[in-house]
Amino acid sequence: MSTFNLTFPLPHPNPDEVAQDVQRRVNASVSRRQTLQISQNDESACLTGNPIDDCWKCDPDWPNNRQRLADCAIGFGQHALGGKGGEYYIVTDSSDDDAVTPKPGTLRYAVIQEEPLWIVFPSNMLIKLKQELIFNSFKTLDGRGANVHITGGGCITLQYISNVIIHNIHIHHCYQSGETNVRSSPTHYGWRTESDGDGISIFGSKDIWIDHCSLSHCKDGLIDAVMGSTGITISNNFFSHHNEVMLLGHSDDYKPDSGMQVTIAFNHFGEKLVQRMPRCRRGYIHVVNNDFTQWEMYAIGGSGNPTINSQGNRYNAPTNPNAKQIRSSLCTVTSSLLVHSTNLLRIKVTKRVDTAEGEWKGWNWRSEGDVMVNGAFFVASGEGAEFRYEKAYSVEPKSAVFIDLLTMHSGVLGVGGRDNDLGKWSSGASRGGTGFDSGAEDDDYSDDMSGSNMPLSYAFFSVSIAMTCFLFLHFKPPSPML
Repeated sequence: MSTFNLTFPLPHPNPDEVAQDVQRRVNASVSRRQTLQISQNDESACLTGNPIDDCWKCDPDWPNNRQRLADCAIGFGQHALGGKGGEYYIVTDSSDDDAVTPKPGTLRYAVIQEEPLWIVFPSNMLIKLKQELIFNSFKTLDGRGANVHITGGGCITLQYISNVIIHNIHIHHCYQSGETNVRSSPTHYGWRTESDGDGISIFGSKDIWIDHCSLSHCKDGLIDAVMGSTGITISNNFFSHHNEVMLLGHSDDYKPDSGMQVTIAFNHFGEKLVQRMPRCRRGYIHVVNNDFTQWEMYAIGGSGNPTINSQGNRYNAPTNPNAKQIRSSLCTVTSSLLVHSTNLLRIKVTKRVDTAEGEWKGWNWRSEGDVMVNGAFFVASGEGAEFRYEKAYSVEPKSAVFIDLLTMHSGVLGVGGRDNDLGKWSSGASRGGTGFDSGAEDDDYSDDMSGSNMPLSYAFFSVSIAMTCFLFLHFKPPSPML
């Protein structure tokens, strides 16, 4: 970040083409995995059907070809180069003592540099920030092979920059900071007012990719993108323990956010989440193949007439009856037994925030192939919504059938993560070095915020209860009302 830039990036002229390309890539990856399994090809062991992971993890020498990751993004953030083509920078110092004159070897020193850098970690690190970590353009934060936690004041700020990749990092317990000087480039530092306390704040930036991170427990949002930001992909992350998860758009009246385009794919929205997964203002938001296992108020919300394209997600409504809306007659379920009742508890996936129905009925909110569990239902809107999207309640596109497969590795991978013994970066000079030590494992600490995937038995239990109600009463519930 060096200069104030009011030239906002142009949106993709046909965002539906980008959304279709995402589904095409998912289905191609799933088909390839199935074909190789049938032929008993050994290569199938590395395939998950997730096109991002299959792109780099199937290379047995990927720890020595780390920058190939930059070619693996999909969706609106697929052009994020990060530090591709730049030198490797090895973080050797976990301290963050001086936000104006950071020491070489620290993460803060790396992210403010002008040139492209691919930033890696030779060992587990807990980086406690004193102030916002303000990035410059063309940086990759690559935490593969180490257990890297970023916490503290302000956390990550991407402001008026482009081409950033953040991969395999724990980001949690971020709080407000500021009222001090912070450096944003080798030649510039300036006064920062109090920050919001976001995990990752994207402000007037483009070509951003956030992948395989675990985020929780922040003061404001886990990821917020505002002020004309666009060209963003948020994929393979694990979100948990938070109220307002993700905000996309500055305000209903901020017109530059009409060009915001964001892909949200293969994420797991886990335990103790309340709302904003995401909450959208203006723009085009593609929510595809995510697993929503908990929310309390709503999952998808919006105002200011955003386009929301929901495809192949699994929405598992909360079991808390206080969070549900009473709907049509059928039966209810307690924690221990099936109970006859006059009402079926249903809960909306969606919420139009502070907007009258007469206004939002024309908004383009689509649901195609989404899997609804435990009484969840999606209220679509826009021209032909009832006719075009009612199939979402009964038809699953190919990728939705494999939702467990597509999201099973969400969050941080490898050392300190929930799966995969990834290669560890070897120690070396602070701007060089290649290779990895496959035998090195430093489990200095564990992360209790990573969470774990919801057991399959839980989802099957919810579905079986619904089927029991249906078969017992021989009753077909009406389509959800608006």
